[in-house]
Amino acid sequence: MNQVIGEVLPLAVAVLISPIPIAAEILLLFSARPRPNALGYSIGFMAGVGIGLGILTAIAAATDLTGGGNEPSWAAWLRIVLGAAVALLGVRRFRDRPAPGEAEAPKWMDGIESFAPGRSFAVGLAIGTLNPKNIVVGLAAAASIASGLAGEPAGNKVIVVVAYSIFASLGVLAPLLVALVMGDRADSLLREWRTWLMDNNAAVVAVVFLVIGAVLVGKGIAAL
Repeated sequence: MNQVIGEVLPLAVAVLISPIPIAAEILLLFSARPRPNALGYSIGFMAGVGIGLGILTAIAAATDLTGGGNEPSWAAWLRIVLGAAVALLGVRRFRDRPAPGEAEAPKWMDGIESFAPGRSFAVGLAIGTLNPKNIVVGLAAAASIASGLAGEPAGNKVIVVVAYSIFASLGVLAPLLVALVMGDRADSLLREWRTWLMDNNAAVVAVVFLVIGAVLVGKGIAAL
């Protein structure tokens, strides 16, 4: 199990580095109920990541795509093609990135300062589960879990999914932890973080896509 955790945590870094979800957490810290909203959003995001990975892992185990090390060649080629597509998407995102100060926040962030804790949790849950980047990374992590823990108790898979979800959510949790430790002194720092994240979102996501693509291609080649 430890080996599988070691395989999936590097993939979780791609979810951890999520500028827009982190920027949303920062905005919630300036809402009418900052800490309950930020905490609700963080818990929702973590739960969403875990639910998404749990579903993908169950599908991978049920369909036996990984075969416990006997992965069919078509599945390996599928990883290579998917990885190449993700890498190309990263190149496109970097090429089309907006100039500093011109980036627009996604529509779901409209009015986020007026969110209540329940809505903050729901939004975090949706982003953690349905974010396309999270799904792509989750596919690779699910394949590792299903193959590495084939034949082992389901509880071991749950432990790995929980470890992955917690680690992947550290980026979203970071602003809340800073606010709790620094109090009002954190306001200016968090505003600077939000500005940087919004301005550099496309570049950061592009790099993450390139890394994910390289990992998927490498795993596919190794399985041939």
